[in-house]
Amino acid sequence: MELRGVEELMDLLYACRDPGGAGAGGSGHALRAAALLRRARPADKELQVAALVRPVGRLLGPGDPAARTADAVGPLLGARVADLVRRHPAAGADDLLALRAADEEARTACFDPGVLEDWRTVLELLAARESRPTAPG
Repeated sequence: MELRGVEELMDLLYACRDPGGAGAGGSGHALRAAALLRRARPADKELQVAALVRPVGRLLGPGDPAARTADAVGPLLGARVADLVRRHPAAGADDLLALRAADEEARTACFDPGVLEDWRTVLELLAARESRPTAPG
């Protein structure tokens, strides 16, 4: 499945919400991981978004959720986000370690990560950058 836009991605993220936001597999966990990465690596929006979108693969059918998520968000948010979601070596070892550390810390972190809607602008910026035509070269 290829996402047609940020609105469709937001719908999927809202559908992933876990009751109370406490579960390790839902958007509450993903929000915490993304917020932790926002603090640790504020300029790296792709890394933050990779943590945020990881749960959507559970809703996209059978198979590997990470691969389904990467296939769905890659065309919308870019190859780097897809590689990070897949945890592909091309994403870079430091980035994968940061993503894993945020994922682990988000399991036990007790703080208010904000709301999903806070991420809409970041998603829209990445999607707009990805959809820009490249200059002939």
